[in-house]
Amino acid sequence: MQQLEALVAQATDFTRPFSGAEAEVARQMQICNACRYCEGFCAVFPAMTRRLDFTQADVHYLANLCHNCGACLHACQYAPPHEFAVNVPQAMAQVRGQTYADYAWPPALGALYARNGLAVALALATGLALFLLLAAARTGSLGAVPPGGNFYAVFPHNLLVSLFAPVFVFVVLALTLGVRRFWRDVSPPREANQPPGALPEAVGNALSLRYLDGGHGEGCHNEDDRWTHARRRAHHLTFYGFLLCFASTSVATLYHYAFGWVAPYDLPSVPKVLGAVGGVLLLLGTAQLLRLRMVRNPAQGDASQKPMELGFIALLLLASFTGLGLWLARGQTGQTVWLAVHLGVVMALFVTLPYGKFAHGVFRSAALLKYQIERRQPDRLRLGGD
Repeated sequence: MQQLEALVAQATDFTRPFSGAEAEVARQMQICNACRYCEGFCAVFPAMTRRLDFTQADVHYLANLCHNCGACLHACQYAPPHEFAVNVPQAMAQVRGQTYADYAWPPALGALYARNGLAVALALATGLALFLLLAAARTGSLGAVPPGGNFYAVFPHNLLVSLFAPVFVFVVLALTLGVRRFWRDVSPPREANQPPGALPEAVGNALSLRYLDGGHGEGCHNEDDRWTHARRRAHHLTFYGFLLCFASTSVATLYHYAFGWVAPYDLPSVPKVLGAVGGVLLLLGTAQLLRLRMVRNPAQGDASQKPMELGFIALLLLASFTGLGLWLARGQTGQTVWLAVHLGVVMALFVTLPYGKFAHGVFRSAALLKYQIERRQPDRLRLGGD
């Protein structure tokens, strides 16, 4: 682990001069620090008031603390067309996209996915699905109906484990290295000891998406000036749908190895219930996220992140759709096709998790934890409270 971290440190140099996006965030934070009109909107502005100048680490921290709700943009008297041109959501989004690539491991994969997220996601899913389809055709099981709908008759359990276990280990390793590097950059040693209550409150804020409420509980902006809870609800459907699907796989693994209960499972078994409910929630959530992303006001986000966002949404949407389709196709002629496509999409989804919007959730959670630690410490500037 230490050798890997040393390689990451060598490949990712954060002593370089500010990028244009980082300098723009620092400039806007100086203006906002003088104004303070938006201080009650979200965690970004109380965190901002604890600083008089902004290092790269500060900029990275604040950018990942921002939830891009858009409230400050619509309230700002210095927003474009004012000459100060303050647009905090857009500036933060640009730096946030930069951090996904900067902290990715290996860095080259982060840069590739940041530029071509949608193309990489679809190409990888298509290639893996075709590989599995060809494998099934070679064994003569492509057009056959597996006995009892058992997909292990097509792809044996040990084969699937040999394919997915290395991918899972790689994802955990890449995310761990990335978030540890981020945490070490944004958190000074004095924040190493967590004050009581910081972690539970940070977890609660992350799970509830508290800062997508616009600072007043009425929601955030998307395509216009209207308040809406649509983004918050879509994120909740997607996140908890994904968790239920992951829980379904985890319970099925426990069934297989601890109790010898081999898949496929039928209703009302726990894996089937979790997978069915999670798949429906994931399908609804990602479809709504895709709709909201396509109509979102460009002033409230970073256009360069669109390929990355669409790549992640597309894979989640396809994973839920093919998973539910596989369930409905069980015991029918097309089951093997659905199975190969679903497995290809899921593998592509996991391979790309450390390089897209999933990593954004990990970095944001770390930023929320830093905020909760920081706000429990004395304000060295004595310029106000939280």
